[in-house]
Amino acid sequence: MSLPSNLQTESERLWTRSFISLTISAFLLFLNLHMLLSTFSSYVKSEFSASDLQVSLVTSVFAGSAILTRFLAAGLLRKLSPNVLLFIGLIIAAVATGLNSVAGSVEGLLLVRAVYGIGFGIGSTLLPTFASRIIPLQRMGEGIGYFGLSSSLAMSIGPMIGLNVMRELGFGTLTLIGTTAVLLMFPLLLLTRALPAIRPMKVTEQRRSSATQGGEGTNAKQRPSFNRGLVFPALLNMILAITYSGLLSFIALFGEFIHLEQVGLFFLFNAVTVVLIRPISGRIFDAKGHAAVLIPAAVCVIASMLILSYTTKLPLLIVSALLYGLGFGAIQPTIQAWMLRTCKPEQYGSANSMFYNSMDLGVAVGAVILGAIASGTNYAVMYRYSAGFMGLFLVFYLAVQIAKRTRRSKREGSMHDKPSVANVQSSSF
Repeated sequence: MSLPSNLQTESERLWTRSFISLTISAFLLFLNLHMLLSTFSSYVKSEFSASDLQVSLVTSVFAGSAILTRFLAAGLLRKLSPNVLLFIGLIIAAVATGLNSVAGSVEGLLLVRAVYGIGFGIGSTLLPTFASRIIPLQRMGEGIGYFGLSSSLAMSIGPMIGLNVMRELGFGTLTLIGTTAVLLMFPLLLLTRALPAIRPMKVTEQRRSSATQGGEGTNAKQRPSFNRGLVFPALLNMILAITYSGLLSFIALFGEFIHLEQVGLFFLFNAVTVVLIRPISGRIFDAKGHAAVLIPAAVCVIASMLILSYTTKLPLLIVSALLYGLGFGAIQPTIQAWMLRTCKPEQYGSANSMFYNSMDLGVAVGAVILGAIASGTNYAVMYRYSAGFMGLFLVFYLAVQIAKRTRRSKREGSMHDKPSVANVQSSSF
């Protein structure tokens, strides 16, 4: 039985007031993150005469804290409403952002970044979880593409804004702007009533389980708590994040290395193609699946990193940025939509948590590995290694797809090889 036309139209709507408010809020949260994260390398080096290892720790300690928080958030959601927990996380993120400028040592800055990771870990998990619950399932790729545009756009223009504000107005002003970005989310979410009233997850899961079991609440215990289908796309997302970590942590120092003052323009031109490709890649995923997006996008990222490693002038930097925006802007929402497609709606929180954890883990691992490579060689060689990591991304993906097709064709072949009942009977006479 089909829905009435008015209800069907409503259920397929994507651009609702809640979706728009959540998308803008996600943009502000990630803008806060990337404005500051891109400046820490030069700030820590100039302010505290830090080594490359200490610079990479400033990035990785935040990521590690965010990852741990997302694991612990599941327990908190059994006691607190997701809405309340979200606002607690945003308050922590705002306060920690303001404290960045008063940390008087590398150790103090590391502590502040760890606290910030707690707030960011909560916010970056719950905002996409709310969004994924209101996106129509048949438009999941498109919806995640548009919602993910908020984080990708922030990742693209945030570093450029951060580097320019730091150079012109100083780090203190930058932390003030970052704090304001988080605080703006409170009136946006409250005045638009973007967040539905959701009870603690323990209660809702029991009710959903009872409904599915006809009143027997045993399904929650029988259902596996871990979806193995999320592991492979999360691994791919982590590898992609390693390449982004090299840009986020070291692009400013790379600009000094090649004597190119306009290196921050990388993020501006990167943003152009991210904005263009996000909606297109979502529609391609919905129509043709992830292979049609991930393979060409991975080639774009590899080409971008190789071109960047040989860059000495602005034109090559722009070409590299445009290619990276095409690749990164297509891969990230495709992987997130892929992970959500493998889950039931009640598992969206776990899927989003794993998606962002894999991203943060890639940033943390990449900062340490690529920082060590840069210390032993130089920043140009480091970006060639980034291209190598993306080559592994492509090899892993193709190997898994080929293995799946081989298994599928073997299963189909074995089914065709089985004799029919009629053939068995005729052969017995």
